[in-house]
Amino acid sequence: MKQFAQRGALKPITFARATIAKEYQPVWLQLGTVNGKLYGFFFKGANKSTVWYNVKSFKDAGVSTPHTWAEFLAAAKTLKASGQKAYSIGGADGWTLTDLFENIYLRLAGPANYDQLTNHTLKWTDASVKDSLKLMADILGDTGNIAGGKDGALQTDFPTSVANVFSNSPKAAMVIEGDFVPGVVASKNPLKPITGYNEFSFPSPPQQRTSMVMGGGDTLIVFKDKPAVRALINYLLTPGAATIWAKRGGFSSPNKLVKPSAYPDPIARQTARSLASAPIFRFDMSDLAPSSFGGGGGTEWKLLQDFLSNPSDVNGAASKLEDAATKAYGK
Repeated sequence: MKQFAQRGALKPITFARATIAKEYQPVWLQLGTVNGKLYGFFFKGANKSTVWYNVKSFKDAGVSTPHTWAEFLAAAKTLKASGQKAYSIGGADGWTLTDLFENIYLRLAGPANYDQLTNHTLKWTDASVKDSLKLMADILGDTGNIAGGKDGALQTDFPTSVANVFSNSPKAAMVIEGDFVPGVVASKNPLKPITGYNEFSFPSPPQQRTSMVMGGGDTLIVFKDKPAVRALINYLLTPGAATIWAKRGGFSSPNKLVKPSAYPDPIARQTARSLASAPIFRFDMSDLAPSSFGGGGGTEWKLLQDFLSNPSDVNGAASKLEDAATKAYGK
C-alpha cells in the first residue's frame, strides 16, 4: 500500500475517514494512512496474540490458563511434570518464530520501540531486542518440553504444529499462533471448542499494563476512483457486511460495532473482540520489513531458526539480525 501510494498509483479514500474514525480503534486509521492521506481500509483482521491449548492436557496437569509470563512458564513446567510436553513449535516455517518474537517484543519494549525497530531506526543489537530474545529463549531453550525437541521443531511445519495439540493423543499441550489456528485443522479436528480446545491471550511480562494485540489484516485500496468503487467501500465499512463473513467463520473484523453474536462460537467471539477493542495494535513486524529481511522467507526467518537451534547465543543472534537488517533496509 505504501509503495503504491508513494508512486502515485493509488486514490485516497478520504470519504471513508469519518466512518473508520467512529467504528474502529484509531490505530486502524493510522495504518491506512500514508503521508497524511487515507489510502487503505482494513476489512479483515487477524489476532496473532493468542495461545491455543488442549483442554484435557491442562485439566490432567491441574493447570489454569496463565496471564503473566511467570505463570506461563510455571504452567509449562507443571505440564512437563505431568508427562505432557508443553510446546508445539512449527519451526520449519520461520514466520511462526517471527510472530513469537514480535509478541514478546511489543509487550516488553512497548509500541514506540516496536515502531522504531520496524523502521530500523532502532538497531537489532539494542538491549530491548536482547531482553526479548532472552524471554524467547525461555521457551526455545526448554528443549525437553518441546514436541520433538529442537530438531523436531525445526522439521515441524505450521499445520503439523497445530495438529500436535488438536488431538485426542496430543504431542504437546500448547501452540502459540493466531486466531486462524482452528481453521488449519478444521477438516481433521476431533476436538470441540471450549471442551476440547481453547485459547488465552499471549502472556504479559511485568512491564505490560495495557491490552496489546499483534496481528495482520487485509487492506482494500483504490486504483480508480469511481462511484461503484466508493459504493463498495462504503458497504464493506458497515457492520452488516462484516457480519456476513463472520457468521461463516475464519474471519475477524476490526469494526467495533460487529456484534459478538455474529461469530460462530465463543472462542471466535473472544479473539475477534480482543482484536477490535485493543487500544494498542501493531501490524506483524516482519510483514512490514523489506522482503529480503522479513516476509516471504527473508533472512530474519532463517536467523530465528538458527536461534531455535542455539537459543543461548542471544548476542550472536542480535548481531546477525542487525547485519541482515542493515543490508535489507540500506541503513
